[in-house]
Amino acid sequence: MTYSKVATRQRQTGLTLVEIMVALAIGSFLIIGAVQIYNQSRQAFVVNESIARVQETAQFAMDTIEADLRMASNWGRNSRGLAVEGRSLVGDDNPNGLTEPLSSTGTCGANWAFDLARPIDGNDNAYNLPCSASGGAQANSDLVTIRRATVQPVALEAGRLQVQSTRIQGELFETGGVPAAFSPVTIHPITGAPSSATHNLMVNSYYVSPTSTLIPGVPTLRRKTLTVRAGAPFIDDQEVAPGVENIQLQLGIDVDEDNTVDRYVHPGDDIYNPAAAGYVPGARVMTARVWLVVRGVTAEFGLQDNRNYQPGNANMGQQNDGFRRLQVSKTILLRNART
Repeated sequence: MTYSKVATRQRQTGLTLVEIMVALAIGSFLIIGAVQIYNQSRQAFVVNESIARVQETAQFAMDTIEADLRMASNWGRNSRGLAVEGRSLVGDDNPNGLTEPLSSTGTCGANWAFDLARPIDGNDNAYNLPCSASGGAQANSDLVTIRRATVQPVALEAGRLQVQSTRIQGELFETGGVPAAFSPVTIHPITGAPSSATHNLMVNSYYVSPTSTLIPGVPTLRRKTLTVRAGAPFIDDQEVAPGVENIQLQLGIDVDEDNTVDRYVHPGDDIYNPAAAGYVPGARVMTARVWLVVRGVTAEFGLQDNRNYQPGNANMGQQNDGFRRLQVSKTILLRNART
């Protein structure tokens, strides 16, 4: 055997132990680095997904309430609740003898549906409707009631509370026929517009329940809403947005008739005008400021939240229970509301 063949065989005997150890060490570092990058990316994805879900819930809940608030006191062709016959009057909650809507737990109050002179109503940090809240009511959260009519005219429907209105007056009815004061409905020969239009009455009372029917144990925004069932007015309890933990409302009022907001008050607050040295029950409501505190559906391991949540005049304190939270607020211009 020649020297060259022996040298070739020696070079082909494989890696040395040192070389193998070096390769294993390098490979281990690469694998550890890849796993760490994966874990960090996955954690970032989970956090971003949680933030997005909370933001989406807050946006949806706020949009739902805002759509109602902006159109509060819209009665079809006019915005004067005091000009609608059949509304609640002092000492007479139902002057036209209309069917009082009931919920599965009874009435929500004699003037719940008919108090058109108060298109925006509520209760500060408590639920005070006679009809019970589904799943109970969250402590230190407001009740917000909004009354209005549908924006677009609708077809007549027997058993549903509807508003027939012109530019100057209106009337509540449920018969499925145009009230006598507005019949017959004529068509303007030039504009082609009818002399009056029919709109459904809408009443929504928003509140927060400590538990959701969709996701038990998660607080949720709910509402008592006026609808129709079995040919009669009915109050349905609907779940709006699981994850909403608190709702707060303030009303911006004009007490000196200069078309600017003079101060913000909470639902049920007395309205006082220092310049007039007395209470002004007819102050105009111009804006509504709404706060929402939204909570994640599931707890996040290692999440630290030391924020002191104080929406409106509620003090939730520091929660720090592993659930991600977001507090949002919005000031909404009311197009029609007067109180």
